[in-house]
Formats: sequence, structure tokens, C-alpha cells
Amino acid sequence: MKPPSAAFFMNFRMTKNKDFFQAVYDIVRLIPVGKVTTYGAIAEALGTKGSARMVGWAMNASHSLADVPAHRVVNRKGLLTGKMHFADANEMQRKLMAEGIPVVDDQIQAFDSFFWDPKELG
Repeated sequence: MKPPSAAFFMNFRMTKNKDFFQAVYDIVRLIPVGKVTTYGAIAEALGTKGSARMVGWAMNASHSLADVPAHRVVNRKGLLTGKMHFADANEMQRKLMAEGIPVVDDQIQAFDSFFWDPKELG
């Protein structure tokens, strides 16, 4: 019997992750305009505290979903680490600033005052 191919494992992971990605998107859709949250805060709200990187993967895959405000998810220091996944390098900053969130040198200023914790939902 032939061992499973790499494509088989990739498809298995994608199917397994699909529900996780959808849960991430459900939370991101709830982030209020003018607020941001972090990859880690989303992971913690989902009960998977150590999976911030997987939240990042979900966000990287979300750019074709018009109803997922991916620009509102940043790293724990307020850095726009996902900016390279947008149509151009400044799109994330433009969207945040249009919502009244100040950004200087790819970092949200007064980050704590703009942070939204998804745990507030529950």
C-alpha cells in the first residue's frame, strides 16, 4: 500500500482547520469599528490560548472575505504585522486610520485605549 501523499495531509489539515478559521472569522466580524484585537486574544477567546499563530494563518486566508475586517487584528504590541497580506503595504494602516485609530511607523498609538478583548462577549 502506498503512503498518503503530501496533498492528502494538506487537505486533511485544511478540513480540520476550516472550523477553526470560521470561528476566528466569527470573532473578527464582532470587533467594533474603531477597535482592534490581537491574534492571541482571539486564540484565548476560542479556548486555544497557544494558537495565536493559527489565528494569523486564518487572517492571512481571509482577504477574499469582504465581511471579515482583517485590518482590526494586530500583534500583542499593536504592530501591523499582517500588513503584507493586504493589496498594498499601506492598506491596513489606511483602514485603521479611517476608523480613527492612530498609526505611526506600523504601530498603533495608545494601543490599550483601542484594544477590544473578545472575552468581553462571554
